[in-house]
Amino acid sequence: MESLLLRVGQGDAQAFEDLYRQTSARVYGLARKVLVDAEMSAETTQDVFLALWQGTAARFDPGLGTGMSWILTVAHRRAVDKVRSEESHRTRDLKWGIKNQDVDYDQVADAAVRQSEAAAVRACLASLSAAQREAINLAYYAGLTYVEVADHLGIPVPTAKTRIRDGIGRLRTCLQAAD
Repeated sequence: MESLLLRVGQGDAQAFEDLYRQTSARVYGLARKVLVDAEMSAETTQDVFLALWQGTAARFDPGLGTGMSWILTVAHRRAVDKVRSEESHRTRDLKWGIKNQDVDYDQVADAAVRQSEAAAVRACLASLSAAQREAINLAYYAGLTYVEVADHLGIPVPTAKTRIRDGIGRLRTCLQAAD
């Protein structure tokens, strides 16, 4: 076994074929114990032998242990890495799912609240003076600036600001009282 590993480390294709034939069942068995899933075990077994062929076998030192124990150590590490990777994927997917979950809500209740709020705003707008209501409508509903509101109404800019500011203050008081 050790000589096969050394020859695989030197790029000997026949040695690789012999090594695969002699050890693949044990590597797959170990992967299956760790991973449980047959497909993942087969994939991990393939990864181990691919790594051996692509240069990992060249790192084998016969003075540190047997070839079989070294191959099984490589296989075990790959299988554990696969378990950690899968767990990481599951955790990430779960976190994403929780974060992006559509929250069911009562659309009827939501619509009722919006209608109630809109009715309260309309009622409070009606309580403003005509000058304040017109300035606020231009600023907030028509999207005009203070300068544009002043130009539209033919009044000085400070007067437009005062009407809007005072109107908003009265709206705030009215809406707080409505709650």
